[in-house]
Amino acid sequence: MATVTPLAKSHDALAALASRYVMADDLEWQPTRFPGIDVKVLMKDEERGLMTALFRWAPGSELPDHVHTDIEQTYVLEGSLADHEGEAGPGDYVWRPAGSRHNAWSPNGCLALSVFLRPNQFVGDEARGGTA
Repeated sequence: MATVTPLAKSHDALAALASRYVMADDLEWQPTRFPGIDVKVLMKDEERGLMTALFRWAPGSELPDHVHTDIEQTYVLEGSLADHEGEAGPGDYVWRPAGSRHNAWSPNGCLALSVFLRPNQFVGDEARGGTA
């Protein structure tokens, strides 16, 4: 199966069409390559690029300049998340169209649920062929 919750070992024995219940509290936070930003991947499909994840941003952390290769959706649970167009706080939802480009930061820290249809392309990664 291409779609998985990477650290949910209890899913290994499930039938192909069984529901996957994810106990987010049981998953460990994983560091991203960006200082102060950690992730819990709730669902990921490597083949399609689809990912749903919780992100924990430390106060003052920043995600560098990147392009959304498809629609990205974020719902802020705690704290705030900002970019040059505005700031989302608890209970706010923001989505960005494919092709949009920005950097993002968290002034006071943030916990957010994000859905990606395809991975972001970080500016400068093109030479290395990398996405995140």
